Amino acid sequence: MKAVTWQGKRDVRVETVPDPRILEPTDAIVRVTSTGICGSDLHLYEVLGPFLTEGDILGHEPMGVVEEVGAGVPDLRPGDRVVVPFTIACGHCFACERGLQSQCETTQVSEYGKGAALFGYTKLYGSVPGGQAEYLRVPQAHYGPIKVPDGPPDERFVYLSDVVPTAWQAVEYAEVPDGGSVAVFGLGPIGQMAARIAAHRGAGKVLGVDLVPERLARASAHGATVFDLREHRNIGDAIRQVTSGRGADSVIDAVGMEAHGAPLGKLAQDLTGLLPRPVAEKVTERAGIDRLSALYAAIDSVRRGGTISLSGVYGGAIDPLPMLELFDKQIKLRMGQANVRHWVGELLPLLTGDGDPLGVEGFATHKLPLEEAPRAYEIFQKKQEGAQKVLLEPAA
Repeated sequence: MKAVTWQGKRDVRVETVPDPRILEPTDAIVRVTSTGICGSDLHLYEVLGPFLTEGDILGHEPMGVVEEVGAGVPDLRPGDRVVVPFTIACGHCFACERGLQSQCETTQVSEYGKGAALFGYTKLYGSVPGGQAEYLRVPQAHYGPIKVPDGPPDERFVYLSDVVPTAWQAVEYAEVPDGGSVAVFGLGPIGQMAARIAAHRGAGKVLGVDLVPERLARASAHGATVFDLREHRNIGDAIRQVTSGRGADSVIDAVGMEAHGAPLGKLAQDLTGLLPRPVAEKVTERAGIDRLSALYAAIDSVRRGGTISLSGVYGGAIDPLPMLELFDKQIKLRMGQANVRHWVGELLPLLTGDGDPLGVEGFATHKLPLEEAPRAYEIFQKKQEGAQKVLLEPAA
């Protein structure tokens, strides 16, 4: 089959690799029909090379059609249309039973002290072959895959793999008061969707913060009040001006260690890439890749007694947290990988019902054949050609 493989920094290639096969009774094989490139895939493209091996298959936002199931998968049949969550969870362990599927104790990567295994996301999360491919082996298929109806286009459902539940959890964790204000830092796919979900769930004022014109325009078109970072010396002051001088009730940081910006963080990342692999792994985990400017701005912009929700991925500890300010402002901080399966019951009706309240159809700015993955990664990372969300479509 054809698959998108990592070959080095900013080097992804579509190669012919062996077809996946059933290895465990709880496996399934899915023929992928659509698969997204996530903002966190850019961390692999740009930053997290020390934890990858040449030839690793990327991608964690797939959907498709079941081709084969193991003997331990009673509820799936060949021909079923499914979305595959990016987190691999068993459904019956201590964590899963408490709605913490991203901490699944069955697939937990204890060697690196990490939570549940993820598709296509480095050895830190299990080195599980990813979904930017024609076919995908799905472990824990007795629980993970989400059946969706035939008929509507893939784009109606594919974001259930990551984007929609990640954004939904970000808003849930933000605890936005009914009619209250929420500031969303970073208007990439997660930030855009979080802004829409916050409005859908009753936020009175949604404030979007970014510095990419196309992103700002898109959020504004969906009702957010936008702030261009290039025009505000202090974004906290700007947000206080529209929130009665207090700051936003809630702030969602959807930036994390994003693969652009912050020159000092960029320098640290580049230097890390020059180190021998064993040294680079330690530096990456502990020191070299965080860019905390968005988090500092979030702390400044939230009101006293407010909540900050982190959905952007952070990866090290190059800068200390401003603990005195967090304590003094009595800020609540929540974060974590999305517990996809936990939110399906609330999300599926929004995607299968009448209308399109979250605007998922048309959410992708680009749909490209799998073979064009190298160009897709490049334009997404460089923010060229208006690329804000890219779907790859295998021809299998």
